[in-house]
Order: sequence, then structure tokens, then C-alpha cells
Amino acid sequence: MNTASSLAPTLLSLRRRWWPRLPGLALTATVAGLALLLGQHAALQSHGLSTLTLAIALGIGLGNTLYPRLAPRAGAGVGFSRQWLLRAGIVLYGMRLTFQDIGQVGVAGLLIDAVMVTSTLLLAGWAGTRLFGLERSSALLIGAGSAICGAAAVM
Repeated sequence: MNTASSLAPTLLSLRRRWWPRLPGLALTATVAGLALLLGQHAALQSHGLSTLTLAIALGIGLGNTLYPRLAPRAGAGVGFSRQWLLRAGIVLYGMRLTFQDIGQVGVAGLLIDAVMVTSTLLLAGWAGTRLFGLERSSALLIGAGSAICGAAAVM
């Protein structure tokens, strides 16, 4: 058996697995690239709009307008991006924080963080159960994700 014939099934398997994902991966890469470009714009930076915030806003806008028509072709790649790439990005983003960074914040900064995390958890628990009718465990899970990781992790 030569190398070319043994590679053919592997390449075919890779093509079958990744080809359906390409349109969605291209769509998510386009949204990410656009957010990166917009995030460098001075007027948007002056209003505190980060690349992450812009990417979330673009995703929400696209998801509520054009995406329903694109979903049949782009769904597999967008799902892969949401399931794997977003999570990998969150982990890599979190790895940037060091104990030295935490030490530089000081006691006052740590106390403010503790108050913010606690108040976010309490507010999410209250709003989730009372306003949105969620189970307590679901409301606290969403609250913990928002309090510790931020909106990007919860989405």
C-alpha cells in the first residue's frame, strides 16, 4: 500500500468533517475581524467600547437580522466557534492575569472586586428567580458566570 492511497481516506474524512463548517467559520472570522477594526477606532475607544463589546454587539445584530437566513449554511461553523473557539479564547484571556497583577490592585481593589462579585451574584439570583422565573440553580449559575468571567463567558 503506498502513501497516497493510505492518505486518501484520512483526507476525505477531514474534508467531510470540516467542509460544512467553513462558511460559519468564515462568518465568525469576519465578525471578529470587523470588531478588531472597529475597536481601534478612536471615537469608539473614547466611549469605552472595546473589541469584545463590539464583537458581542455585532453578533447580536447579525444574529437578529441576517443570521436566520445564513443558518442553514453557516450553522455548523458558528456552532463550532461558539462551542470550542469561544471557550478557548476565554481560557487564553484568563491566562493573561498573574498574581503580580492581582497584587498591584491592592487591598482596596480586591475589596471592590469582592463587593462587585457578591452584588452581581445576589442581583442575578434575585432577578433570575423573581423577574425571569428561572430555577434558583440556573439563576445562580448565570450570575456566577457573569460575576466571575463576564458576559463573554456566559454567552
